[in-house]
Amino acid sequence: MSTLTTIRPRSLVRASGGPRYAVALAVDALGTGLLRPFLLLYGVTVLKLSAPVTGTAMTVAVVAGLLCMPAVGRWLDRGARTTVVAASMLVRVLGVALLLATPAGHVWLFAAAALFLGIGNQAWPAAHAALVASVAHGRDRDAALAAGRALRNAGLGVGALIATACLAGGTTALRGLAAVTGLAYLVAAALTRSVRLPAVTVTAPAEEGDGLDGPAPRMRALLAANVVYVFCLNVPEIALPLILVTQLHASPVWSAAVFVANTVLVVTLQVPVTVLLSRYSRRTVLALAGVVLAASYAGFLAATSLGPGWGAPAVAAVSVLCTVGEIVYAGSATALVTALAPDRLLGRAVARFELSTGFGLAVSPAVITTLAPHGPTALWGSLAGATLLSAGAIARMPYACDMPAGAAEPRPSVK
Repeated sequence: MSTLTTIRPRSLVRASGGPRYAVALAVDALGTGLLRPFLLLYGVTVLKLSAPVTGTAMTVAVVAGLLCMPAVGRWLDRGARTTVVAASMLVRVLGVALLLATPAGHVWLFAAAALFLGIGNQAWPAAHAALVASVAHGRDRDAALAAGRALRNAGLGVGALIATACLAGGTTALRGLAAVTGLAYLVAAALTRSVRLPAVTVTAPAEEGDGLDGPAPRMRALLAANVVYVFCLNVPEIALPLILVTQLHASPVWSAAVFVANTVLVVTLQVPVTVLLSRYSRRTVLALAGVVLAASYAGFLAATSLGPGWGAPAVAAVSVLCTVGEIVYAGSATALVTALAPDRLLGRAVARFELSTGFGLAVSPAVITTLAPHGPTALWGSLAGATLLSAGAIARMPYACDMPAGAAEPRPSVK
């Protein structure tokens, strides 16, 4: 059995990068939860910008962050793991500082602040995955990545709750919220830089195009499938509220309940489910995630056919299955990428993966809101079909990259 089949908190902390890095993750997640959901509100309420202008600036920031990912990957492949993670936090400190310095009505300063925040938010997942891969291997690494995601979701949820409570304080409270966020990022960056990692051996740089589509075949197919899989992350936040309120005419309480349940389930089940499924290959688990997600989309189609009344509770019940699919997907996708990539190309591999994730998250709201007016079959049928096709593509990949479950690997110590 794997060393983490029985979950030991100390083992998870060590595999995640050590206690200081675990604290840094928690502080960073809390700061992100405080500000990220309310950046639009900050622009409209505090800076007196119009909603379209604020939204456009935020969208451009996300796109710019995605465009930076290839450079982040190359930086990681030079061995700068803690440096890149800390930089992703420090660049957001700069973003918050600009946000606080922006006078009302100055859209360009707000756009610059959103740009730095966007770059930091996009760079962090790839940098974190590469850092964990430096200190843990095999199934220990998979569980550590899952633990990091659970911790991040918890921090985001707590931060969002605190931010919601601060809304009653008006513009002064929102400015204070931004200041606390910047301080949180600064503390997290300092903690990250204090972590001592084992030396990362980096061979001569690979030539362009080498490695990711050669020795690790079909990486492009994995990235394409990920774009479809990642739609599941926006189902609780966008698709279900849209369906519940506009088509089933249900109370917004149902949407809130679905979102809270999703967060609680991810926080509590991400590590146990990932460890439980570690007896199977990552490729098999990722394909299974697609089947579960497709089944949940079919369930949403059936639930919405019940109409007002029974429709809302049925949708809420099916959302649990969708969350299980999300948990299985999140526990296997990044782990498969880190297992496939050669060590010298790990940074570029996780950067490409996060680029595909960011692209999927960027286009999914437009796709969902375009399909929804055409009826439940157009929305849920399309999502189910595309996800099943992606799961089939994953299942057909000729990978022989997974370690046998339970194989022991040396784990570097972290001071």
